[in-house]
Amino acid sequence: MAQKIEIKRALKIAEKVKELFSDEVLEINLFRGQLSLVVRKIRIKEILKFLKNECRFNHLRDLCGVDFFPEKPRFEVVYNLYSIYEKIHIRIKTRVDEEESEIDSITELWETANWHERECFDMFGIKFKGHPDLRRILMPEDWEGYPLRKDYPLKGQQLWRGFKEILETKNE
Repeated sequence: MAQKIEIKRALKIAEKVKELFSDEVLEINLFRGQLSLVVRKIRIKEILKFLKNECRFNHLRDLCGVDFFPEKPRFEVVYNLYSIYEKIHIRIKTRVDEEESEIDSITELWETANWHERECFDMFGIKFKGHPDLRRILMPEDWEGYPLRKDYPLKGQQLWRGFKEILETKNE
């Protein structure tokens, strides 16, 4: 019963977002009790700011990338938000072209976005405009390519320089 009430409240919020950002909201989906809004990336920061400030989604649970290769647009950035006050979860999705794989950073809304955006950049190559320190976080700085892209070679593209040094030391 509590889950149905939460879903009703989340749907009400989704409708409010649709009303305020009518040109930006492409879809509202409810699947297995989880609400998702698919929006255009052009005003993603404004939409997320509204959700944080007006709808009390005070917690960014996660931000991740998805690769739909060979579809176009190729990438999707997914924001999982939670309102601790309302006990509601909502997912915001937006598509990003490979050619212009750039989207606004939301680090000024949620500080934790700093790490999530860096990971998304490191694994998919999606750039976050206005990020304070956009650099690799998991892979070495000199790594070439983006390991979670579907067209990334399964065996990797290279032997990382640090790994080569380890192999050379081991063989001596």
